Amino acid sequence: MLTAYENLLDQYNQVPIREVELAHGFTGLYYDGRILIHNKLTEVEKHCVLSEELGHHFTSAGEIIRQNTIVNIKQEKRARRWGYSKIISLAEIVHAYHIGCQNRYEIAHYLNVTEEFLQETLDWYKQKYGTEVSFSNYFINFEPLLIKKLKY
Repeated sequence: MLTAYENLLDQYNQVPIREVELAHGFTGLYYDGRILIHNKLTEVEKHCVLSEELGHHFTSAGEIIRQNTIVNIKQEKRARRWGYSKIISLAEIVHAYHIGCQNRYEIAHYLNVTEEFLQETLDWYKQKYGTEVSFSNYFINFEPLLIKKLKY
């Protein structure tokens, strides 16, 4: 059985992706149609980093390593949002609740993401929808995180 990271690699096998040792604190890089992932990361960290780097592949143009212009900052945010929604959809959050996940730690573990990545995703959904949203007969409150099945 493939891990979440391996599934993502398999799903996007047309994109050249390599694990290498990266310097200067980089965890991942997208350059010239290729993705590099730092080989010293955990499998869960690689899963999160790969989702963002794939976001760069599908949403970014040019070199944006330096975050000193509005255009570069916007491209970075767009790539991150792509990664968030790719591996943590509202449906995945509801499913985690449905199978018994009770808190952020359990949800992150179930979704094979870091707690930090989960929190960033929840923060983005909060920006997008406000503090709460109804989704597929569930109510999701983002702060504090609360998921309830709606009764009709």
